[in-house]
Amino acid sequence: MRHHALDITLTRALTPAELHRATRTMPFAANHDTTHLLALVRAKTPAKALNRLRHQVGGRLPIDVITTHYPDPRGQILLNLTFSPAAYAALETAAEHTRRPPHLFVQEAVHQALARHADQEADRLDRALQHLLAGTTPPHLLAAVGRMLTHTTGAAPC
Repeated sequence: MRHHALDITLTRALTPAELHRATRTMPFAANHDTTHLLALVRAKTPAKALNRLRHQVGGRLPIDVITTHYPDPRGQILLNLTFSPAAYAALETAAEHTRRPPHLFVQEAVHQALARHADQEADRLDRALQHLLAGTTPPHLLAAVGRMLTHTTGAAPC
């Protein structure tokens, strides 16, 4: 059986006592403000690891979402969400209208939202570059970008 790295996003920061109780169930690495945890879970598949983690600590932690830390061979990050009964009923109704199972409906909605975000970000960058190019030449802009990328904080000196 393999180990799978899972990210846990919490709905709020954990108290030191909550984190201590949770680490008695399984070891976690917490970020600086205890709003995210990382866990290694033994399971045959990433999906089984997500379910195992939710089952083991779901009631003890204020979990918002659990994701796989690394993409699968198809480049996908798996999500494990829990909906309230009312939210799930609304999700089922919306999924019925598209003739998709709820999990595929959510998957397609997330993919569409990510594609929209990528398009909006590309448009924003295009507008910013057009604004920059209005006051300089492409070679000067490219040189400035090169300097910026080689002088970022933490970069090795050239």
